Amino acid sequence: QVQLAESGGGLVQPGGSLRLSCTASGFTFTDYGMTWSRQAPGKERELVARILTQSITHYGDSVKGRFTISRDNDKNTVYLQMNELKPEDTAVYTCGRGFAPVDYWGQGIQVTVSS
Repeated sequence: QVQLAESGGGLVQPGGSLRLSCTASGFTFTDYGMTWSRQAPGKERELVARILTQSITHYGDSVKGRFTISRDNDKNTVYLQMNELKPEDTAVYTCGRGFAPVDYWGQGIQVTVSS
């Protein structure tokens, strides 16, 4: 069955960096775009970034210029490199299968930006 396993979250200071990974299994990875979203307490889910191919990507306005999405098709993995992190980036980050729409979501991983 479809499985999406996120890793790489944790606590980081403002201005720091983290790289999230999402390893997929149970489907042909190259047939799908992939998406990262996030949800902070009391807020709606927000698009972070999505990737179809290495040259076709889309970012949410709040992360443009700071976050980079990429994929390694040999490893069935999509990455989210997060730089210049801010406290308002604190959220549960979730990986999804699909570019638009997403038809399956992972469990999510916590990212906390705090001093």
